[in-house]
Amino acid sequence: MKEMTSLERVQAVLRGEIPDRLPVIPQGFMFSARTAGYHIGQINRSPEKMAESHRICQEKYGYDGCIIDVDDATLAEACGAKVIFRENDVASVDEHAPALKNLDDIESLHMPDPLSDGRICEWLETTQRLLDSIGDHVFIMGRADQGPFSLLCLLRGAQNLMVDLMIRDEATIRRALEWATEAHMRFARAQLRLGAHATSMGDAYAGPNLISPDSYRKFGFPYEKEVVAALRDLNGAYSIHICGNATRIVEDMGRTGADILELDWKTNMGQARKSVPENVTLMGNINPSDPMFLGEPETVKSQARDIIVSTKGRGIILSSGCALGEGTREENMRALVESAKLYGTYEQLCELQK
Repeated sequence: MKEMTSLERVQAVLRGEIPDRLPVIPQGFMFSARTAGYHIGQINRSPEKMAESHRICQEKYGYDGCIIDVDDATLAEACGAKVIFRENDVASVDEHAPALKNLDDIESLHMPDPLSDGRICEWLETTQRLLDSIGDHVFIMGRADQGPFSLLCLLRGAQNLMVDLMIRDEATIRRALEWATEAHMRFARAQLRLGAHATSMGDAYAGPNLISPDSYRKFGFPYEKEVVAALRDLNGAYSIHICGNATRIVEDMGRTGADILELDWKTNMGQARKSVPENVTLMGNINPSDPMFLGEPETVKSQARDIIVSTKGRGIILSSGCALGEGTREENMRALVESAKLYGTYEQLCELQK
């Protein structure tokens, strides 16, 4: 089969076709920064350096896509949250000083304008720089930071919101979630209007590590689905990432209408492939700790092979299960990319899918 560019490879999978080999898109913003000689905290307000780090890292290792992501605090910051910046680590929301003291006051917060507020503009500029420099042949996912439930957790404080879920009336909770949904959609629309090949949300707080599957179905799923539906008029794919073991909710995630589900390493990819529609691409899910940070290249290849075999390589993008640490071993990144060439070629995928 004729060799595809990285962009063609990813887009073939999104169309439900068999590519020349499976694409690889690591969640590697901290690793990319370190590859370029920085800590993430040194570049998270510099679009030039953020884009540079992705370009350098993608060229060095030859993977197929870049995910624009530097922390989970950027959208919340633009809404008024206090953020703690560290030179050698990611920025984080100060949950001891929540921006939202009471759910009733949600509309008193600032609804962000992606073109003028906070560091959202810097994420967008990073996306534009990468589209201009490598976007003709590399897949660029301009993440739109946090999904509705996670954004509300950051604005209210996760512990405070957990109490709210028990004692406040559902109408008040839903009004706050609708506000957060609009804030996220504004960012996501801006990414797609720039020309990003995809945009996405991280909605970790909506996962089973914090709330029950029933609570996800009530307070996470409807707003994720609303986001996807609202963006259908724009070109580009939409992706949802939920950290932790999402096995109990992955079927629901598949019903949001998202084009891609980014699954953490605790989620069984074979089960997930059986649980969600064939037209939904699964992205994941090598353990970012062991083997990517601590382990050996052969273990990386073994985990990648298990993912490919268990899913028959149908609608798969190989990736790390969550964000890679900056100290991830270089040989393990090479092994991740090599795995697609060893076990995920067109001929091998055709054989698996007979």
